[in-house]
Amino acid sequence: MLKAMILRFARDRRGNFALATAIAMLPIMISVAGIMDLVGTSDDAAVLQNSLDAAGLAVGTKYSPGMTASNVRALGLTFFSANMSAADQQEYSGSVSNFSAAASGDASAYYISVSSSISRASFIRGAPSWPAHRSASVKLEPGAQACVLALDPQASAAVSLQGSTNVSMTNCVIAANSDASDAVNRGGSALVSAGCVSTVGGTSGLSLPNANLTCGTPLEHQYASFDPLADVVPPPFTLCLPVPNGNGKTYRLSPGTYCDKTLSGNITLDPGVYILRGTAIKPGGNGSLTGQGVTIFLMEGAQIYINANEQVNLSPPTSGPYAGITIFEDRGNTSALTLNGGANSVISGFIYAPDAPISYAGNSDMSGQGDCLRLVGKTVQMTGNSSVRTDCTAALGNREMYASRRITLAK
Repeated sequence: MLKAMILRFARDRRGNFALATAIAMLPIMISVAGIMDLVGTSDDAAVLQNSLDAAGLAVGTKYSPGMTASNVRALGLTFFSANMSAADQQEYSGSVSNFSAAASGDASAYYISVSSSISRASFIRGAPSWPAHRSASVKLEPGAQACVLALDPQASAAVSLQGSTNVSMTNCVIAANSDASDAVNRGGSALVSAGCVSTVGGTSGLSLPNANLTCGTPLEHQYASFDPLADVVPPPFTLCLPVPNGNGKTYRLSPGTYCDKTLSGNITLDPGVYILRGTAIKPGGNGSLTGQGVTIFLMEGAQIYINANEQVNLSPPTSGPYAGITIFEDRGNTSALTLNGGANSVISGFIYAPDAPISYAGNSDMSGQGDCLRLVGKTVQMTGNSSVRTDCTAALGNREMYASRRITLAK
């Protein structure tokens, strides 16, 4: 009976057509499913690429050379996840994997590289999923050369130019990472001449005739400037050295570690690296602080306080791991750094206090000579007369500082 049914189906032309159609439809349906998978995977890959591009650019605005690899990845993942969720959190949940983010490069250009994979379940049940891998690379380039930088992200008047100060920084930028409306503030009869002013926020009082900027008007709402010494690590402590007896309060110190002292009078530092732990340098009336080729690390609350009637004459080493650095106040040290030198005072090199305010007062002698000086503080207040040079590559041991940053997609 079954044999007879098969023979009748074979002789029936309509049966032959149905069988042929069914057989022909199978590869067509597989092809259509494949096209749907291909188009869907292509769409998913486009969403993945857009999210990676956005994440890379966002990391570029926040990146600091001192960030660890894990911090870079965590920051990138935060931005990436937010972008993928905005695209369609439910659709892409569980399908994205292998996210990575890394930073490379040096002060001339940093690169942020991000990548991830996405997989799409096949339209055909049981078939392998369709994977896609995408990556993005963002290039960070420094802006113009800077001479003053305030790192506080929110402080009002993070850079303050007040009183009768006359600050000359031809071809050099004054920068502030604060987003306050008056991140750089000029007041009173203060005069400032600079290549430009660059801020994350706004500025106040920087118009002619009191402010003469080569760039014309301040550059407001810019990306934050790099911390130029973010990757510098202070040296390890050594044994605390005794302070030599001061003959009439005149001291000559050798390089090393000094602990829990207050030094006053006339202090001379031999060339080398000094680690001050809980120590204060306060020369006092008519005192002085002198050192050529020195780097002073202020640790555990150590501070330097130079008053107006005291003389300071400091310069950094021009080679070695701390080339160009004169004073380095350790991260977490909030002791105010005051450098109000009197007549004949000369300071050059990087003065660095990332978590403390810097108060700097120049004088007519400084203004006449022009110093290879770079001020980097949580906030910076400048008074008096100061002339800062920009052609300082040799004097600063090839260490530079730049305002803002340029961020572009490199890939």
